Amino acid sequence: MKTVTRFAPSPNGNLHMGHAYSAIYAHDLARDAAGQFLLRIEDIDGPRSRPEFIDEFRRDLEWLGLEWDEVPAQSTRIDSYNEAAAKLEAGGWLYRCSCTRKQIDALEPRRGADGLSYPGSCRNTPHPADEPAALRLDVEKAMDSLGELVWTDEVAGSVVADPREFGDVVIVRKDLPASYHLAATLDDAADGVTVVTRGKDLFAATHVHRILQELLELPVPHWHHHRLLMDDDGQKLAKRRGSPALKDRREAGEDGLALAEQLRLQKNRSGT
Repeated sequence: MKTVTRFAPSPNGNLHMGHAYSAIYAHDLARDAAGQFLLRIEDIDGPRSRPEFIDEFRRDLEWLGLEWDEVPAQSTRIDSYNEAAAKLEAGGWLYRCSCTRKQIDALEPRRGADGLSYPGSCRNTPHPADEPAALRLDVEKAMDSLGELVWTDEVAGSVVADPREFGDVVIVRKDLPASYHLAATLDDAADGVTVVTRGKDLFAATHVHRILQELLELPVPHWHHHRLLMDDDGQKLAKRRGSPALKDRREAGEDGLALAEQLRLQKNRSGT
């Protein structure tokens, strides 16, 4: 089977060194296997998704010396998200939830891998179809029905899927057509991705994705959760923390090919 990897940034800010590392990682894995490296734009985050960032992403990747095939952006795939959500809801795997973040916080839920772990308050509460609501996955019901599921990480090996750390995770948000969990799972299947490369901070999310793959009868890829680049405070690089943008380094005349090679050799010392 041909190796297919992807880099899937969201256009809500400029790319930084952590993105560069992740893109290079996926690119080189596919290149070394004579496979295919894909670029997918994850642009369904409402007004936070800004089209002007997308061309900058392409310039950044080209500056780093990467070659890719671009697949349709998420904003063109809304119908597939709606169809999948309808299938899950018809199967009884989802339930409507109108709880606000403030209401959930008042329940004093435990914290899980994705923030507050929702305790299932709306699981058995009917909600009018015309009332704004998120759709949540009934995790215990899915796990009881599906039995033991396994997924494979190239570093951790075989892992038994157990998404209970998330609680009943949101699959369709009130304000967006799909959560990250649903959109990324469907997109990777549609794009024929065989190895999902991403940072180890998303390791736990794969438990949810493996459940969704089984419920929706999707192919199961392998995963490779790579290390994260950290700043001087030991925090992972992030847009919200103002990590230095690749765009700024590129426009300042820095050698992108040399920077990419530093990252490949894990010898970068600039801000990480």
